[in-house]
Amino acid sequence: MPREDIAQFTIRSVQVLAEDGTVDEDLAPSLSDDELLDCYEAMKRARRLDERAISLQRRGELGTYAPAIGQEAAQVGSAFAMDEDDWIVPSFREQSALMVRETPPQQILEYAMGMEEGAEIPVDEHALPPAIPVGTQPLHAAGVGWGEAIQESPNVALTYFGDGATSEGDVYEALNFAGVYDAQTVFLCQNNRYAISTRLEDQTAAETLAQKAIAAGIDGIRVDGNDVLGVYRVVSEAIERARDGDPTLVEALTYRRSMHTTSDDPSVYREAAEADEWEARDPIVRFQVYLENRGLLDEETKATIDERVESEIADAIDRANAARDELDPADMFRHVYAEQPPELERQAAAFERKGDRDG
Repeated sequence: MPREDIAQFTIRSVQVLAEDGTVDEDLAPSLSDDELLDCYEAMKRARRLDERAISLQRRGELGTYAPAIGQEAAQVGSAFAMDEDDWIVPSFREQSALMVRETPPQQILEYAMGMEEGAEIPVDEHALPPAIPVGTQPLHAAGVGWGEAIQESPNVALTYFGDGATSEGDVYEALNFAGVYDAQTVFLCQNNRYAISTRLEDQTAAETLAQKAIAAGIDGIRVDGNDVLGVYRVVSEAIERARDGDPTLVEALTYRRSMHTTSDDPSVYREAAEADEWEARDPIVRFQVYLENRGLLDEETKATIDERVESEIADAIDRANAARDELDPADMFRHVYAEQPPELERQAAAFERKGDRDG
């Protein structure tokens, strides 16, 4: 098909909350004042967790960490749209969404500290553990959504991935599978413009990532990913369609304002002017202006929320550190093989001897 004919396949783009804090009242979702403030606090909590985690990693108290600074609206807005029994299928950067789903920040920190307990999902919580391999989790979500459809359950699976994952064949296979089998799945692509250091235009010639849904025969839609109200509305509608067996690919346009992970230096491949431009579009600041204009947020309320968030994150850090201190590092040699191979036995013995000398 000639390039110029592709335009006939149009992708709708949605924005409810503009960058100046004004709202399209025709599109604004029906959220109570308390729910709006809960969204705001969830975004502030996620931001503060990331900030503290980066500091902890720099001090050598955490392993590699993947912050989501700048992407809070995409994650919080979508997580708030889910019902309690819907499934969340994350990648490795969804701490904002996971905390909305009541994953304690302590557990997220434990995972970053290398503790397997941090990836443990309670039996009654509809969530999958973090997925490190890029693009694999949409396949899991397609399977979960198909399984719910087979059981005639109303539950939906919502999965998160970045723009870089759309360059993996797994993602298209998941979209195609969901379309063929009417899987009750919503695919949320957080298009933050970079796959680590690879710019979006170096990944695809497509005008949008949402249009990749067309080839799979499913719905595709774009939303301003820094607009928490727009994300909530679009994902809510996508979830309801998915309950009827109509999967959707949602492209949330956002920006990863911090590093890909704490082992990355974005200044090597991003211009400072670009980062400054997106700082002015910060999702938390935008939503804060909206709440202030509605009379829901004043200085006293902001201070109360900030103090509560600071206390929660500080307590989570203390608890995670205490849990780590109770562990025996030699456990890393145990529980791997039914019968420990000789090489691992030698490594474990050397580790124990070093511990005795250091002690």
